[in-house]
Amino acid sequence: MPMWNPWHGCHKISAGCKHCYVYREDAAYGNVIPSNEVRRTTSFNLPIKKDRKRNWKFPGGTEFALCFTSDFLIEEADGWRDEIWEIIRMRPDCRFFFFTKRIDRLMECLPDDWGEGYENMAIGCTVENQDRADYRMPIFLSAPIKHRLLIAAPLIERIDLTPYLDPALIEEVSVGGESGKYARPLDYDWVLDLHRQSIQKGIPFSFHQTGSYLIKDGRCYHIPRPLQHSQAKKAGLNSLSHEIIK
Repeated sequence: MPMWNPWHGCHKISAGCKHCYVYREDAAYGNVIPSNEVRRTTSFNLPIKKDRKRNWKFPGGTEFALCFTSDFLIEEADGWRDEIWEIIRMRPDCRFFFFTKRIDRLMECLPDDWGEGYENMAIGCTVENQDRADYRMPIFLSAPIKHRLLIAAPLIERIDLTPYLDPALIEEVSVGGESGKYARPLDYDWVLDLHRQSIQKGIPFSFHQTGSYLIKDGRCYHIPRPLQHSQAKKAGLNSLSHEIIK
């Protein structure tokens, strides 16, 4: 799955942003431009790049993960977003998805032809605690979106999502912990609780990442970064298709 990051950089807006991986990775690679400075990248036109035979470099059916080193709805990108919508319209044979902590900006960022949503676009609303769930989810559920994903990550406390888990609106719930040296621990009981809430509502569930520190049975385990996805998968909680858009 190609990562399509047409712009890079973000600024922190809520508790889940405290140890953002974008800042950490920029520091690790010695980037001289501040992480909170949003700028266009050389990948801006990635989905419409062509090979030497003038064929699409990425064939039909490709699924693009959009804006994972920024936020697709960030204010600094307002002048560029229309170009991205046009690229997406040019590739109706591909699928796209993005996650956002700025769902309250969605309506002012949508293209004129959006209607009830693009069939090949999924949008994930990220919530990290009860406060952000109670603020973001009503906005998310009322917006015109064809494919909705609920992302509880980095999960930093127990959350009750039952008021928002409508299987007619939410296609999956995905849960993950926080990574990095200073990550806040993820309590496995919180994961099990969200798994129970999701399954009872008939919504597919994914435990996609343990984070760096996982509390289970009263013990805190350090999970090395390369193992955080595989260890989450070993929990056996996943119950969804590998395709984001079905």
